Amino acid sequence: MATISSVTLRGATLMLSRSNRLCPLHSAPISAGQRPSIFQRGMSVAATTPSINLHYLGTISRTFPLAFPSTNRRFFCVSSEAEAPVADNETSSSVSNTDSTLASPSSPSNDPVKDAAGTLDIRVGRIIKAWRHPEADTLYVEEVDLGEPEPRTICSGLVKYIALDTLQDLKVVVLANLKPRNMRGVKSNGMLLAASDASHENVELLSPPEGSIIGERIWFSLEEDKENQVSAASPNQIQKKKIWESVQPHLRTDSSCVAALGSHLMRTSAGLVVSKSLQNATIA
Repeated sequence: MATISSVTLRGATLMLSRSNRLCPLHSAPISAGQRPSIFQRGMSVAATTPSINLHYLGTISRTFPLAFPSTNRRFFCVSSEAEAPVADNETSSSVSNTDSTLASPSSPSNDPVKDAAGTLDIRVGRIIKAWRHPEADTLYVEEVDLGEPEPRTICSGLVKYIALDTLQDLKVVVLANLKPRNMRGVKSNGMLLAASDASHENVELLSPPEGSIIGERIWFSLEEDKENQVSAASPNQIQKKKIWESVQPHLRTDSSCVAALGSHLMRTSAGLVVSKSLQNATIA
């Protein structure tokens, strides 16, 4: 059996070369004896032995058996922060550095969904003006200020749920790193995030708190985690890796109408993002 004995990459993903193609191994922490699943991607290169020492999240992993023979198997460490493999006699010093590694903003958490959500560029915006789409009865067209040199044009299917006059000068939450889409002749560059009940009969736009700053990036977690945000992924990465599709099912409002990713609340520097009245509602 081929084994991975410990981890040498900060925030690394492993990839196995099988039949002339790369199969990614799961980069989340795994317990001793578990098989890594093969669903996540990574980027970049490193090692070629059937057994690799890896340092993951500042802790030394135990031996993980993989369900294939070691013969002619090649493992690739994929991370832009790859470090040289650590010899066994360096293990103790690696363990002693656990706290500093975990404190690094670039270190992944134990939650791959939260890590993926951290690459979304969700921002506070303000609708400058809105009007009915001339070619689509269910769509509004909004001109939205995101703190950029020019406002963005965004199309939203809100006609059945929200009165047009309530959108004017409204602060909203915008997913800003989607690829632009042509919606019945209008190029839409972003998406307004809204909560909806199970029947999808009631829909409310998410509301940033009073005093929130136009263009500020929104995050999920504790107030002090604002400074630990990772860089947003490019629109191409969001589409190619289906990041939004992997995160969206985990977005809901809680019993207090606060928007959250699982137990991680959606925040701005001025406070929490909420729905006006929808509890335990889906967010999209």
